[in-house]
Amino acid sequence: MVTLRLKDLIDGMGITRYELAKRTGIRFHIIDNYYKNKVVRYDSDILNKLCQALDCDIVDLIEYTKDPLK
Repeated sequence: MVTLRLKDLIDGMGITRYELAKRTGIRFHIIDNYYKNKVVRYDSDILNKLCQALDCDIVDLIEYTKDPLK
């Protein structure tokens, strides 16, 4: 299972979704979907902008855990 950790990351940094949207140039609605983990297909350009704006690595944004049923 792939999980986005954007909420934990920006909440821990004290950054709002609105501020992140301004920093990255990404529309608030898209940031909000990443924040709420509602993204089905991940856009590499968006992930790149998020990493740059937050000065983090991709592993800080995305977490993979194995499905216990498999």
